[in-house]
Amino acid sequence: MDRKILHLDLDAFFCAVEELHDPSLKGKAFAVGGRADQRGVVASCSYAARMFGVHSAMPMSRAKQLCPDLIVVSSRHGNYSEVSKKVMKIIEITPFIEKISIDEAFIDVTGIGEPIEKVAQDLQHKINTQCQLPISIGGATNKLVAKIANDWGKSQKRSTEPPNTITIIPPGDEAKFLAPLPVQSLWGIGPKTAEKLAAIGITTIGGLAETSPASLEALLGRFGPELIDRAKGIDNRPIEMEHETKSISNEVTFAKDISDEAYLLNTLRALSEKVGGRLRKESLAVSTIQIKMRWADFSTITRQTTLLSVTNLDQEIFSAASTLFYENWPKGKPVRLIGVGVSNLGPPVYQLNLWDDDHQKEEKLLHAVDELRERFGRDIIKRAGQVIKKEKFDKPEESGD
Repeated sequence: MDRKILHLDLDAFFCAVEELHDPSLKGKAFAVGGRADQRGVVASCSYAARMFGVHSAMPMSRAKQLCPDLIVVSSRHGNYSEVSKKVMKIIEITPFIEKISIDEAFIDVTGIGEPIEKVAQDLQHKINTQCQLPISIGGATNKLVAKIANDWGKSQKRSTEPPNTITIIPPGDEAKFLAPLPVQSLWGIGPKTAEKLAAIGITTIGGLAETSPASLEALLGRFGPELIDRAKGIDNRPIEMEHETKSISNEVTFAKDISDEAYLLNTLRALSEKVGGRLRKESLAVSTIQIKMRWADFSTITRQTTLLSVTNLDQEIFSAASTLFYENWPKGKPVRLIGVGVSNLGPPVYQLNLWDDDHQKEEKLLHAVDELRERFGRDIIKRAGQVIKKEKFDKPEESGD
């Protein structure tokens, strides 16, 4: 039996949610993100804005140049999560759901007796009517083709309105559908790989499918031959219902370059606390701590250290991060961005030692603090050292993964 896989993507999700709060935005060129005068970045933009060349991850200042009348709306992350949960609840028609992000998911509907087209139409109708959100759906026998089908279907509708499309590729038509598409439509092929392929005359997925494995291995190494199966529309990956967290990080981009040592350390501590809180929420601990710093000229460094034992305590994360900071920050050098990340994640199993009881007490205390912050906001509890004068600096733009 052929599998029936759907790829669902909420069209311009952040913008669609903002339109629910402010219907006057509908049809207008607007972007969700940070302010242009504070080095903001476009998180999402309306389809009307895309007509001017605006796209996500673009500096807001550049977006304003392309579209001078662009309306900038600050993001409401908590609200997006709530709306996303409502959508995800609707698509729970099968347990085989792979949530990719807040606005994207795969579902395996093989076990549902209805045709895949009917399942897609029903889901789209429910999300359109119950959540008042546009959603585009791609369907095929595997995740690779379903995702590409969805992207292709959306690209065919050039309009100031969200696509809200459904594109289904019948079993057996995978290679035929992919053949005329550019090679960069395939996962794993970026601009540099596409450039190498173009140099030997391969510009379409069909051309890639007909290339000999030996030629691709000579050009791209062991990765090359794997592309042939993808180019033929072969993808046997299952739906992954649980994702293993491999790393956690938080960073801030300052509105103005910061050279104040106390402020930078205060920011590092706040980021360490957020990372620690996320670790405890997922019952994880780490052994590798990393910091990231970007200078005024946009050059960026990352440095990391590995601890002797795992931790999810804020102070231990901050201690490692601050050590890396002092080892790599030329005193007084302005910083544009600073971040804290952790990796080598695992269960919070600690080596028993003389300090084990203290460690458990600290973790229990932090769990209590986490609960208070969850209920009343992050500012409900602060360390005394964190209450410093911030009015001389503009509020930084924060991100995390």
